[in-house]
Amino acid sequence: MKKLSKILAVTAGIVAMGLTACGEKTYEIAVVTDVGSLKDGGFNEGTYNGAVEYGKENNKTVQYYQPANGSDATDNDRENAFRQAIKNGAKIIVTPGFLQQAALETVSVESPETKFVFVDGWNIGKANVTAISYKEQESSYLAGYAVVKDGYTKIGGTFGGGGSNPACNRYAYGYLEGAQAAAKELGVTVDLKLSFKYGESFSASTELQTQISSWYKAGTEVVFSCGGSMVDSVLAAANGTTNGKVVGVDVDQAPLSTRVITSAVKGLTPSVKKVLGQFYKGEWDSKLADKTSNLGAADDATGLPTAKDSWRFNKFTVAEYEALFAKIKNGSLVPATPSAADCNDTSFWALENTKHPNVNISFEK
Repeated sequence: MKKLSKILAVTAGIVAMGLTACGEKTYEIAVVTDVGSLKDGGFNEGTYNGAVEYGKENNKTVQYYQPANGSDATDNDRENAFRQAIKNGAKIIVTPGFLQQAALETVSVESPETKFVFVDGWNIGKANVTAISYKEQESSYLAGYAVVKDGYTKIGGTFGGGGSNPACNRYAYGYLEGAQAAAKELGVTVDLKLSFKYGESFSASTELQTQISSWYKAGTEVVFSCGGSMVDSVLAAANGTTNGKVVGVDVDQAPLSTRVITSAVKGLTPSVKKVLGQFYKGEWDSKLADKTSNLGAADDATGLPTAKDSWRFNKFTVAEYEALFAKIKNGSLVPATPSAADCNDTSFWALENTKHPNVNISFEK
């Protein structure tokens, strides 16, 4: 995966620099990815697709840039990718990934006329930066609830960011909360394996595949894959079993494999398109500057995909899902968020285990 990321980064840079040097073309909209691959079937790709769709619909040029060194990219690598995008004419740069903060702090000051969209980010106190965050706990609550309601009682979840990524932590906690709610309703006990062990770089790895394979062999029926290209390893592990299932993340990942029974999605593509539209309408100062848009079910920005080809539950119905989603949307049900910033802590999950009597949490560090 690292080799592929490096090739894509070099290719993107050569194309962009070559065209600018020849004076043939510049790119108004840039997407600078963080770690993982661009075509990860999830977070990076969903964000990128928002920029591409907006560009096609509004006759705007779009280019992507991947920092050098792939999953080992440094803040300097990210800064250089931003600078290259600006050199190539970017008026607005979409930056998916929480690790972008340090580079944004630097380059946003260097280039005050350039606008930045910090996806999965937060307010960093800069007038030329706007952030988009999501209530991931809503989507994962629905996923955990649905999986247990469908009859699965041995489930797992592997999460990116090493326990320090707020979005992945919200996904993990919501998944636990949803599983507890469904298990309590059914009067059953659910075994839940959780780990952030091999997800720090959001990349596929032999180690991750081996870990998840061992889970399936030990009886785990469904694994929530939460983190970019990590899904490649989880699917490989599932494919090595007779009936192992997977919950996807960020976008509808059903097209990746029939093993994917649902996905905890968030509105990456539409929210990026919305912000780009506001920018081009001249609404940056009034609606976006130095602000964070925190989107959830009330904005139709979280949930599970219900298309026929994506809904792969046997017992839990779309009607039941829609009734539950409506409660979250109207605020009568509010999935909780983790009380700690770092979930890669055995003591944290040991405490949570006492709060969820219908779920036995096994945390693998």
